[in-house]
Amino acid sequence: MASVAPDPDTIAPAEDTGEGETRGSLATALNHTARLLHSRPRLAASQAREILRVMPGQRDALLLLGAALRGCGDLAGARDILEPLAAHHPGWAAAQLEHGLTLSSLGDSEAALKALQRAVALKPDLANGWRALGDQLTLMGDTAGADAAYTRHITAAAKDPRLLEAAVALGEQRLAVAERLLRDFLKHSPTDVTAIRMLAEIGIRLGRLEDAELLLARCLELAPGFTAARHNYAIVLHRRSKSAEVLPEVDRLLSIDPRNPSYRNLKAAALSRVGDYEQAIALYDAVLKDYPNQPKGWMSLGHALKTVGRQADSIAAYRRAIHQLPQLGEAYWSLANLKTFRFTDAEVDTMRQQLARADITDEDRYHLHFALGKALEDAGAHAESFDNYARGNALRREEIHYDADENTAQMNRARALFTPAFLAAHAGQGCPAPDPIFIVGLPRAGSTLVEQILASHSMVEGTMELPDIIAIANRLGGRKRRNQPSAYPEVLADLDADELKALGEEFLERTRIQRKQGRPFFIDKMPNNFAHVGLIHLILPNARIIDARRHPLGCCFSGFKQHFARGQNFSYSLTDIGRYYRDYVALMAHFDAVLPGRVHRVIYERMVADTEGEIRRLLDYCGLPFEEQCLRYYENDRAVRTASSEQVRRPIFTDAVEHWQNYAPWLEPLRQALGPVLAAYPDVPALLLPATG
Repeated sequence: MASVAPDPDTIAPAEDTGEGETRGSLATALNHTARLLHSRPRLAASQAREILRVMPGQRDALLLLGAALRGCGDLAGARDILEPLAAHHPGWAAAQLEHGLTLSSLGDSEAALKALQRAVALKPDLANGWRALGDQLTLMGDTAGADAAYTRHITAAAKDPRLLEAAVALGEQRLAVAERLLRDFLKHSPTDVTAIRMLAEIGIRLGRLEDAELLLARCLELAPGFTAARHNYAIVLHRRSKSAEVLPEVDRLLSIDPRNPSYRNLKAAALSRVGDYEQAIALYDAVLKDYPNQPKGWMSLGHALKTVGRQADSIAAYRRAIHQLPQLGEAYWSLANLKTFRFTDAEVDTMRQQLARADITDEDRYHLHFALGKALEDAGAHAESFDNYARGNALRREEIHYDADENTAQMNRARALFTPAFLAAHAGQGCPAPDPIFIVGLPRAGSTLVEQILASHSMVEGTMELPDIIAIANRLGGRKRRNQPSAYPEVLADLDADELKALGEEFLERTRIQRKQGRPFFIDKMPNNFAHVGLIHLILPNARIIDARRHPLGCCFSGFKQHFARGQNFSYSLTDIGRYYRDYVALMAHFDAVLPGRVHRVIYERMVADTEGEIRRLLDYCGLPFEEQCLRYYENDRAVRTASSEQVRRPIFTDAVEHWQNYAPWLEPLRQALGPVLAAYPDVPALLLPATG
């Protein structure tokens, strides 16, 4: 919510109806009290009481007293003052706002929402009212409503007519017009922080997060006390997976407003990203105790609880989210995504009822389809299950940009660059540290199982799917817009030995925050890093690279059934995912040829059939002595941050290997896209083998 410390700009005293000296002294006393609200709320409360002693019932003094009590943390006392005040003055925006802020701080979300909506309806230019309303809607899970309120906040805060014109364009989603107006304005007023923040907002909406980050950093350089911009900055850093940088920013915000639920939720999310799950869970618990009506907050808590293995508690949290917001499709999918969870008949009926509604969002709808698909699969209703998976994928595919031809071209560019001659010219370069173990491949190929086995070794720490190699590759590519060409991977040819070494050291430094146990080796399980095996080899020549591979129909269909939070845009079409698998096989075959033995391959079906033998070969490749606990990987209680978190806490079971066969009648598009890769598995068809001469 908005700052706990009251804002004197929203507590401007109304005109006094007295005469002469009485009017002057009252106005002076009220203004003096208002000025004390931020810095000395207890003294402000004392001053307000003194005014009320002389003039009982004076409405401006009552408002100031309520605001001061809220600032002191006496929320019940503030409510006792503000509730009758707001009721007696229903047309007074300042009273409705202060009452709404107090109700929100008390956790009465529904009443707070109504009060804040009344405030901005009465005074549409009430900037802090729109911001508070946006915060409240965020807590209640209404992302679209929150975005609209935040836009109105920006519009209300714009005082210059030229900025107001840009704000109106921004509110109407005319982003190109708004951007042009703001850039023209900033040519003449380059230090106007409101304009800079608005331009950053455009960058956020267009997905240009790097630009937004730079703009907001400049904004804070000019105005370190610009709290709204700092909050935006922390959110952008979080979206860019810069979790270590998020934490000091959000701590600074919390030093100003320690009870703010938006700040605390953001800190908890950042703590989860860096692996501090116990701290994150404690923080979520504290926020939800204060603000229990937060469906998405309960869902975030459920994610953290799932990761540390507290499955029963995570299920309870997800169900609490559904109880508060029955159409919240992601909460149903989160239950389904536990993999070992089974829906009740009543829950299946509820999902059907929600899908029958015409007023739910596409996001809720496709999550519900994925969840219902899993429920029906468990019930053996495979035709209806596939129909739901297909509907969910089709809806998701409409939202995303993915070009299979572009992906094939990118893989071909890597094959063209990383020739034996090129690799020989860079031999011995890069950072020599052997610490990282990369597990690559496709999602749902058994990589979490491999990670759990290795992380059960006393010398290896499991972390998560780290975004850092991809971030380095994207930065090297220099691509600012989707329609711009990327300089990667060819740009690697321009880097000298010192630059390659520096990139390897950068990766180690960026990932240091993930390493909690002081073990010599750590795992990066980002599957998409297979596309960057060449980069990894150049900058970290002693890192281990493990390719986790699974039968193409089993792997691809398992990916098709999965709704990924981010980053796997190829997975929402059977044709796309089949082509992606084929591109992956071709690229890895290339590296097998030009860097023989560099990558160790784990075939999932072989791991199931001969677990100990495959584990011994895996440890030998990593240069690790055999340890018995690697065979009992399912006893490892570490945090597991993927969809397979519950499955890898159980011994290997063989029935999952052929689950795809239940859906064989509907997989022809996948078979066609896979082509010869399917028949040759686990070998590589000759037409994909590279010529290495």
